[in-house]
Amino acid sequence: MSTPLLAAMRGVSKSFPRVARRGERLRALGALLAGRERLDSTAVLSGIDLAVHRGESLGIIGQNGAGKSTLLKLLTGVLAPTTGTVETHGSVAALLELGAGFHPEFTGAENIAMAAALLGFGEGELAARREQILAFADIGRYIDEPVKHYSSGMVVRLGFALVAARRPDLLITDEVLAVGDEAFQRKCIRWMEDFLGGGGTMLLVSHSMYHVQKLCRHACWIHAGRIEAQGDVHEVTQRYLAFQERRIAADHGREPGAVGSGYEFHVASMAVNGETGELPIAIDFGDGVEIDALIASRDGREPVFALGIHRADGTPVYGCTSEIDGARPLAREAGGFRFRLRFDSLNLLPGSYFLRAHSQDSEGMRLFDTVERPLVVRGKSRDFGLVRLAHHWESAGQGDPPQ
Repeated sequence: MSTPLLAAMRGVSKSFPRVARRGERLRALGALLAGRERLDSTAVLSGIDLAVHRGESLGIIGQNGAGKSTLLKLLTGVLAPTTGTVETHGSVAALLELGAGFHPEFTGAENIAMAAALLGFGEGELAARREQILAFADIGRYIDEPVKHYSSGMVVRLGFALVAARRPDLLITDEVLAVGDEAFQRKCIRWMEDFLGGGGTMLLVSHSMYHVQKLCRHACWIHAGRIEAQGDVHEVTQRYLAFQERRIAADHGREPGAVGSGYEFHVASMAVNGETGELPIAIDFGDGVEIDALIASRDGREPVFALGIHRADGTPVYGCTSEIDGARPLAREAGGFRFRLRFDSLNLLPGSYFLRAHSQDSEGMRLFDTVERPLVVRGKSRDFGLVRLAHHWESAGQGDPPQ
């Protein structure tokens, strides 16, 4: 039996009329009154086909202005599509624009009552869950203050607390984890993991690839109003990150991995486990990794090779250099100096990372060039953090009570 469909978009496009000038606003109003479609409109989304099934966690990624928030507004019924069809089944709760649905002149408590009614709470149900909502929001005495006095983080706390109490069939969030302090973000992540573990369905819009990879099994990359890629979260996010790296490199006037003609030392080539190019390298948890790098030197001086490992969200994990470790180049070739570095067992926990190869001067003081390569560590682990450290427990025998 197929998994029930909770939301679907078929051939959906959304356009907005151009209304920057007064004449354009008048023409738009005339077209609206006459029931005609405006020809001078801007397409925000085009040809979107998307299906969300019960129990699925889907991350929506893309640059600012790509159409992500418009897509969510179409799914929640805030906007109507220009063409195509949108359908949803089951209860839907959304955290979209900051403070949407809250009246700034009313207190937090009064807004809870109004928003709860819109979410389908009965009077008795709200009374039974009021303390749970207040505890999750954790905004103290401000609950009796007008919402216009709240910080952006406090508004999100209040909105998320209501959704957490309701536990909808489909949760739709737009950059919720980008607002609020770290403690509240951790609370939200724990709730989302529990929600998904209980069979909940979620659409998450975020610029944090770490949160998308942590919370979602699938991803959809929206680019210039169209679906650029969708499928496994790691494959899609790595394609998106590679696109971003190429864009940033182009802004700096060179392609990723290209020879920096003005550099005294540059990374001429880099291979990971024998593979060159920009596509992600995938290994299993505990496998070894070998990095082979050719560092070119303009004046023939021996360079220093440095390697950094970063999590997909940019968190540094580990770094080393040939100068610190007292290692010399493996060989001197026509193209430069060959370095080879091997990790017999790379005990990174499953997830997405970057390997960054750097060229430094002979003294290891200045960094000249960087080449980056995505790395995906596959596997299952219930450990916490970034790496698995070797350890053992001293414990009583199986079934024996502690002494």
